[in-house]
Amino acid sequence: MSDHADLKERATSDGIEFFFAMFVDMHGKPSAKLVPIESLDMLMNDGVGFAGFAAGPMGQKPSDPDLIAIPDPASYTPVPWQPGLAVLQCDIQVDGKPWPYAPRNILKQQLEKVTERNLVLNVGFEAEYFLVRRADDGGIEPADPLDTADQPGYDAKGLTRMYDHLTAVSRYMNQLGWANYANDHEDANGQFEQNFTFADALTSADRVIFFRYMVHSLAQARGWLATFMPKPFSHLTGTGLHVHSSLWSLDGEELFLGEADPRGLGLSKMAYAYIGGILDHGSALSAVTAPTVNSYKRLGVGPPTSGATWAPGYISYGGNNRTQMLRVPEPGRVENRLVDGSANPYLAIAALAAAGLDGIERNLDPGDPNEDNLFELSLAEIEHRGLKRMPVTLLHALDALAQDDVVTRSLGEVPGGTYADYYADVKSTEFNDYHSTVGRWELDRYLTLF
Repeated sequence: MSDHADLKERATSDGIEFFFAMFVDMHGKPSAKLVPIESLDMLMNDGVGFAGFAAGPMGQKPSDPDLIAIPDPASYTPVPWQPGLAVLQCDIQVDGKPWPYAPRNILKQQLEKVTERNLVLNVGFEAEYFLVRRADDGGIEPADPLDTADQPGYDAKGLTRMYDHLTAVSRYMNQLGWANYANDHEDANGQFEQNFTFADALTSADRVIFFRYMVHSLAQARGWLATFMPKPFSHLTGTGLHVHSSLWSLDGEELFLGEADPRGLGLSKMAYAYIGGILDHGSALSAVTAPTVNSYKRLGVGPPTSGATWAPGYISYGGNNRTQMLRVPEPGRVENRLVDGSANPYLAIAALAAAGLDGIERNLDPGDPNEDNLFELSLAEIEHRGLKRMPVTLLHALDALAQDDVVTRSLGEVPGGTYADYYADVKSTEFNDYHSTVGRWELDRYLTLF
C-alpha cells in the first residue's frame, strides 16, 4: 500500500471503524492505542503518543518525551474475528527521529544493509504454541483433558478435538492472504503448529506478532490460555519458532540454490558462507534467539517422554536432520532450530541476518554437513567431532553476546552505548531475579538433606 489515501480507501471498503496502532517492546509484548477511522489522517500524519516508560523496556524514563508511533501502511491487517478493527504496526520516533530502542526499527536498519548489497532476505516461520488451562493446584495442564498420549505428535483425534480452534486460525490466515498450508498436533500434549508461507523479512516478522496476538485472543475467548513459552512443561517437548531463511536478488533470483552442490544439499557457495557465519556467531545469537531463562530448559539433548527434544544442543549444521542447529530441509533455504517461541522476531532476524552476511563477506566454509544423530552421541564423541555446545544458561549466552562485535552491531547504537548493552542489562536482571528465587525443586532436594 503506497500512501495514506490508498490505506483509507481500502479500510473503508473493508468496513474498518477502528485501528490498533501497535508496536512491541524488547520482549515482543504488543502495546497499542485504539484509534477511530475518523482520526486516521491525524494518525498517519502525526502518529500517536505513548509514555514509553509504561510500555516495557523501550529505553525510556518517566521524564522522557513520548514515543510517537508512526503506522506503516504496508502492515495493514484487518482483524478477522473482530469485524471493524484493523492492526497497523508502527515505527517509533522520539523528537522526530527513529527511536533506536524499538525492535522494528532495529530490524529495518539491518535490512538496509541487506538491500545495500542488492539482496532481499526472505523468511518463513514455524510457529508452535501450547493451548493450556489453569489446573486446580494453580499450575497448568493441556486445555484438552483427553490429550494424554505418550506420543501425541500428528494425532488425528487430538486435531479433531481442537478442530474448531485450528480451523478458525487457518481460515483467518487465509483471509489475510498468508497462505496457511499445514496445521498439526506437535510432539507434546497440548502443543500445535500452524504454518504460513514465507515473505520478506519485515512482513514475516509483522505476521508473527499478529499471529501470536490472534492465537492468544482466540484461545482466551474459549476460556483457555495460549503460550509460546519455550518450555512450559519440564517433561514435554519445548516450543520453537524455527526460522527458514534465504537470500534472493532484487529481480527474484534464488541465490541459495546450487544444483551442482558437491555436498548434495542443493546449496550455493553463498548459502554455505551464510551458514558458516551463523555457526561462527552461534553462541552470541542464542542470547537473542533464545532470550529467556526458560529458553535454556528447552535446549539440549535429553529426551522428554515423547522421545526427543527437537531442539539443538550443539552448534552444527546438517541436511534433513532435526538434531542439528541448522537444518537444510530442501535445496535453497536454511532452517534455524535454535530460535524459540519467546524470541522477538524483529531482533532475532536482525541478528541472524548480520551473522549470515558476515559469513558471506568472509567467505566462510562451514565444512561438510553433520550426519549424526546428535541426541545419541556421548560428550566424548561430540568433542571428538569438534562440535561446540550451546550456552547452558541465559547468563552464558549474554557473556557470548558481549564478546561478539558482529551481533552487537546488528542491534545498533543507542545514546551512551549499544542496544546490546541495554539488552544485556535487562536480561541480566531477568536472570538474577530467577536465580534469587527459591523454588519447589530446591526445597524438595535440600530441605532435609543436610
